Amino acid sequence: MFPPKSATNRVLQWATFARTWWIYDAQHQCPFKSAIMLSYVLQGRHKPIYHPLSDIGDHVVVINTNHIAMKDEMWRKWKYHHHTGYPKGKSITSAWRLHELDPTKIMYKCVYSNVPGNLLRHTLMRRLHLYAETDVPEEILNNVTDQLRQLHPVPKRLDEYSKEEIDNFPKLFDWPSDYVLEPIKKVKVETSS
Repeated sequence: MFPPKSATNRVLQWATFARTWWIYDAQHQCPFKSAIMLSYVLQGRHKPIYHPLSDIGDHVVVINTNHIAMKDEMWRKWKYHHHTGYPKGKSITSAWRLHELDPTKIMYKCVYSNVPGNLLRHTLMRRLHLYAETDVPEEILNNVTDQLRQLHPVPKRLDEYSKEEIDNFPKLFDWPSDYVLEPIKKVKVETSS
């Protein structure tokens, strides 16, 4: 005789097979490192029933792709190649230019290159929802049930610190009381005609 199935076992099974909608804030995050984590969730590798040929991945909503960060000189040096398939159809675009044209394109290309190149690739990429800012449609936000943690800590801007935090910050030195910063004088150049 089999033991009776409890309600908790049914809920666990439903949660395993259900498609969760995750939200990820890409502000100040590296798109290359984020893409590894996002492709992991899109494939469903975090589930105990994962198989490379199974379509069990979750949906991922990525916000703030307009504010991604690349280290060193990657914005200037990293190039994206595209070919139309026609003669002389090759184009090379630097990362800053591609980001200027479409703020979601770099994150899309990074995730696309991390998802395995089998027949499921296009199906998995349909579950990736990219938004340049935080203005996500209401019907998408209603589906979101969980959040993916950011990989890198986001630095605070100076205007986000309170007055007492700024006052309690350790000082390297104090300016002398008689120190006055003189403004730079503009020299007027006269041209003779």
